[in-house]
Amino acid sequence: MATPSLLQQVHDWLIEQALGEPDMVELFEGLCLRLTNVGVPVARGLLVWPTLHPLFQAENVVWRRGQPVELEQFPHQDTSSGQWARSPFRAVLDSNAPVMRRKLVGPGRMLDFPVLEEFAEEGFTDYLLMATPLFGESINDTRRRGIMVSWASDHPDGFADEDLAGLQRIQQRLAIASKTVLQERVARNITEAYLGRMTADKVLRGSIRLGDGEQTRALVWYSDLRGSAHLADTMPSQEFLELLNIYFECAARPVIATGGEVLAFVGDAVLGIFPIEDDTGQAEVTRKVTLALRHSLANTDALNAERMAAGLVPIRYGVGLNVGTVMYGNIGVPERLSFSAIGPTVNEVARIEKLSKTLHARVLATKEVASIEPHSWRSLGRQRLEGVGEAQEIFGLREEATARVAA
Repeated sequence: MATPSLLQQVHDWLIEQALGEPDMVELFEGLCLRLTNVGVPVARGLLVWPTLHPLFQAENVVWRRGQPVELEQFPHQDTSSGQWARSPFRAVLDSNAPVMRRKLVGPGRMLDFPVLEEFAEEGFTDYLLMATPLFGESINDTRRRGIMVSWASDHPDGFADEDLAGLQRIQQRLAIASKTVLQERVARNITEAYLGRMTADKVLRGSIRLGDGEQTRALVWYSDLRGSAHLADTMPSQEFLELLNIYFECAARPVIATGGEVLAFVGDAVLGIFPIEDDTGQAEVTRKVTLALRHSLANTDALNAERMAAGLVPIRYGVGLNVGTVMYGNIGVPERLSFSAIGPTVNEVARIEKLSKTLHARVLATKEVASIEPHSWRSLGRQRLEGVGEAQEIFGLREEATARVAA
C-alpha cells in the first residue's frame, strides 16, 4: 500500500512529463514502474486511446511486470461485434460511468466479462478500469478523444482502498500528460497522411509561411491514368473511385516504398519526388525507382489479367521520370497553402508522361535517368516536349520493346 507522500512523487513526475515531449510507451512504462516502486500492487496495466489515422482506429500500451512494453495498433473495424462488444471498455463507455472495479477472487468476485475470466485464470485478483475524456465532459467522448486505463493486481488481497483512491487521483495527472503526447501524435498522423512524411516533418518544424521552401535536386515521378474522363462518364461513381484507389496503389505505392514522397494527387495524376543529396544518392535513388517500376508494371499486369477475366476494365497509366533542380516549398495564398515542387523539371516530367501516349510506352525517362542503368533502357530518339523549346532524347524501359501496352 502506497503512502500519500510517495504517491505525490508520482504525481509530480507526471506533471513534469506533461511539460516535456514524452513518448507514449515510455510514459506509461515509467508510470507503471513508479507505481510498483511506491507500493501500489499493480501487475498489469493497459492504456488505450482512439487515434486519427487512416489505417488505425485505436492504439494501446500493455505493461506486465517483468515483461517488455510495446505499442499496439488496431485497424478500423466494426465495433458493434466481436471482442470489443463483450469488453468492459465498451460497457464503461455505454454506461457513461468513469470507473469500474471487479474483484476476481473471493466471495465478492464478479467475472461478468470473458476477459475477466481469463485474468482470474492467470492469477490476477483485482481489476480496475477508468475512463477520462480529454475534451468535453461525457465519458462517451473517449471514443474520439480520451484515454482509458485498466489495472490488474495479483496481490492476494487485491487493491486496498488507499490504492484505489491513489490510482484514481493519478488518472487525472496521466490524462494531462497523455493529452500533450496525443495532440502531437494526432497532428503528425494527419499531416503525414495528407502531406507525406518528409513534408509533414518540414511543416511541423515551422515551414508554414507562403514562400517557405528550398531548392533541391530531385528525381521527379509523374504518372497519369489513361482514359479517365471516359471511365468517369461510363462507370458508377463508386466503381470509378475504387478503380482510382487501385490505380494509386500501383502508381503511387512505389514512390513511397522506395523512400520518395507523394506530393499531390492531381485528379488522377501522381506527383512524387525523391530528393537527391549527391551524385551517389542519384544513382541509388534511380536504381531503386527502376526496380520499383518493374514490380509496379508486373503487379499491374497480373491485376489486369484478373480484372479482364472478371469482365472489368483494365487499368492503364503512364509514368514519366526526370531529374533536375526543383523548388520544394509552400505555394498558394497565406490562408490556403500547398507544399509542392515547382520548376522546369516538374513541367517537363508532366510533358514526358503525356508523350508516353503517342509513343505507346508505359514508362518514359530522360537521358540522365536512363544513364544510371543504360542496359535497362532503350532510346526512343529525340522528342519534342510540348512547351519545351529544345527536343531531348527520351528513353523507355527495354523490356517494353516487345511488350508494348496500347495507350
